[in-house]
Amino acid sequence: MSNRLRDVLDAYTASEIERALSVWQTDDEVDEHYNALFRELLTYMMGDPRTITACTHLLFMAKNLERIGDHATNIAETVHYEITGEDMLGERPKAVPGPGEEPTPTPHLSASPDAADD
Repeated sequence: MSNRLRDVLDAYTASEIERALSVWQTDDEVDEHYNALFRELLTYMMGDPRTITACTHLLFMAKNLERIGDHATNIAETVHYEITGEDMLGERPKAVPGPGEEPTPTPHLSASPDAADD
């Protein structure tokens, strides 16, 4: 997490769009780590109710780290906008799609405000 935050802040200060896009494209990794940790801690809590308090605190910490990752992605989008003057279109990368789900689109730029109407 600290690498993503450092990279996006460096991208912001140096106006490096490639670095910002790199952070934006790895948003799904943070979500995957959080989801895996959530499932593992839930398993521990179901197996031994004495762990519920400790696991709950760990879940809150993990959620806050995941939010920091979301903020880093927001900053990456801001860097992109400040450099290009265009919003990033498409959804943020998410965890690997399951069977029958569509893959996550890569970012693309709007050519003009009227391009969405085509």
